Amino acid sequence: MTALSFDEQGVDVVYQGTEFRLEKSLIEDAIGKSYPDVTDHEVLKIVAEDPALSGEPRRIAEILA
Repeated sequence: MTALSFDEQGVDVVYQGTEFRLEKSLIEDAIGKSYPDVTDHEVLKIVAEDPALSGEPRRIAEILA
């Protein structure tokens, strides 16, 4: 299971028992969008090669609101 915790500066990730941080600028560069417009599903795709996506994707701006 992958856990994502979003804040204004990036995402704290727990992936297969390993904890790490994805900074806002790294996410923007990887996805090619501004941070608030990136979705949680897009972040999961950075972390895992073939993530189990469920539900509708949510923009980071919506998650932080």
